[in-house]
Amino acid sequence: MSSFRIDRISEEVRHAIDAIIRDMNDPRISGTYAVTRADVTRDLRWAKVYVSVLEDDKADDMIKALKKAAGFIRHELGARVDLRYTPELLFERDRNIAYGAHIAQVLKEVAPAREEEEHDDGAEP
Repeated sequence: MSSFRIDRISEEVRHAIDAIIRDMNDPRISGTYAVTRADVTRDLRWAKVYVSVLEDDKADDMIKALKKAAGFIRHELGARVDLRYTPELLFERDRNIAYGAHIAQVLKEVAPAREEEEHDDGAEP
């Protein structure tokens, strides 16, 4: 099986799982989150789903809730996506978006200080 096909299947699984989670009515699954990636194995038996949660205080509870609801989500995934096998789902927390937001904040704080330093040195803009 080509990797291009697996990539397309992974993206379709990610999209379907995102829609399923948004349709769920669980109070533990709320706030700002995104299903960032799904990695499906070549034999279509397993899928590792990465979820990014921006609120750190809700992140652990949300990942636990998703792990408990994995059977339900897998059942819904089987109904929405036509695959030979519906993969078992493993949910992992993805910290990349939160890390990117942190880096953007640090750069925002450093930029004004750097501009002041350039003006103090007498450099012409």
